Amino acid sequence: MTAPRSDAEVPAYWRGLGLPGLVDMHVHFLPERMQQKVWAYFDAGEENYGASWPVEYRLSEQERLARLRTLGVLAFPSLPYPHKPGMAAWLNEWSADFARRTPDCVQSATFFPEPGVVDYVEAAIEGGARMFKVHVQVGGFDPAAPVLDPVWGLLADACLPVTIHSGSSPMPGPHTGPKPVKAVLARHPRLTAVIAHMGMHEYHEHLDLAVGFDRVHLDTTMFGTDYVERFAPLPGDLPPRLDEMRDRIVLGTDFPTIPYAYAHQIEALHRLDLGAEWMRGVLYDNGARLLGLPPRDE
Repeated sequence: MTAPRSDAEVPAYWRGLGLPGLVDMHVHFLPERMQQKVWAYFDAGEENYGASWPVEYRLSEQERLARLRTLGVLAFPSLPYPHKPGMAAWLNEWSADFARRTPDCVQSATFFPEPGVVDYVEAAIEGGARMFKVHVQVGGFDPAAPVLDPVWGLLADACLPVTIHSGSSPMPGPHTGPKPVKAVLARHPRLTAVIAHMGMHEYHEHLDLAVGFDRVHLDTTMFGTDYVERFAPLPGDLPPRLDEMRDRIVLGTDFPTIPYAYAHQIEALHRLDLGAEWMRGVLYDNGARLLGLPPRDE
């Protein structure tokens, strides 16, 4: 098969693999004012990251939804996340409403180390949240903070996937890296953690977590793309490990705030040359299993 070089070629690619479509575990939809602030932050990429970050899909909410559907994305989350106390509960309310009016969106929620966190996480679970997201670098908090211990326990018991942005690239924080997440997993080994961005740039170290804890997964967000290869290149000895962990890698893209076409993420995964079955698992099977979606027809 030939890798897709444009978004128009993406549907033919997944059809060629015998898939019903794509399951993208790392997509963001945010309240409009918040979305505009996020885009403004990335518009200042030279200042914030030392490199330009042109937002590829600066479209209206409905246009973004239409684009995902045209690409063949069957399920995706909204993945809100707070950067300070007092945001998480209302973000969860917004995300629940967005999922109610968007049938192909997987209802997601978030949390922050603050008073009342257990109550609003319980409320989100009871309200139908099917996955959670936390951003250790943006939030600037230790995921192993004692106030969060009962939250991790709730999520482990509920078997809900939690996407954790814990890698130290492109910007390290005081609590980024695999060690804080490992401390959480040591106390909650049944937690279904999904390491965002493959743990960029600590790829091997985050894969070690998946070896040690059988519910840890990693998402592919921006991994292996030409943009990321400039500052967090793929280690030459990593692909064999990715092949060994083929049932623990899920598709993630960071749509819409990416500096290249959606197709390029799939192209980057294709050029790892790990085979059609590996691609089937990443693009659909593994994410569908985590979200309780129907398995593809064999």
